[in-house]
Amino acid sequence: MPIPLRIAIAVQTVAVFLTPITAGLLLTVPNGHTLHSATAYTLFVVAMLHVVTAILVWRPGGASPKPILPAVVFLGLTLAQVFLGIAHVSAVHVPLGVLLFGFSLLQLSRIRPAREVADTAAA
Repeated sequence: MPIPLRIAIAVQTVAVFLTPITAGLLLTVPNGHTLHSATAYTLFVVAMLHVVTAILVWRPGGASPKPILPAVVFLGLTLAQVFLGIAHVSAVHVPLGVLLFGFSLLQLSRIRPAREVADTAAA
């Protein structure tokens, strides 16, 4: 997996990890709503950049197009998450947040170290 795509997935995972932390602050701190909104919109921007990175790595970079689908699905789920949060539909918003975190961890777990990729290519 190309390095820009690895970075995009790692940043996405960190952003999706920080979002429920600020959700906890939403319940306890007066400015928690602002912090949670900021991390939610940051996650949305990071998900968009992940899609753009996957496309750029594929088209001009010559890599496989396979990472584009998970990136687009994650972006769609993130968009739904933002709208559900704005609409205050917590019954779906919270479980979807858990799903997003698991999905991002799954993507992160599929990143193989560069040394392992080189060993596989050599064999």
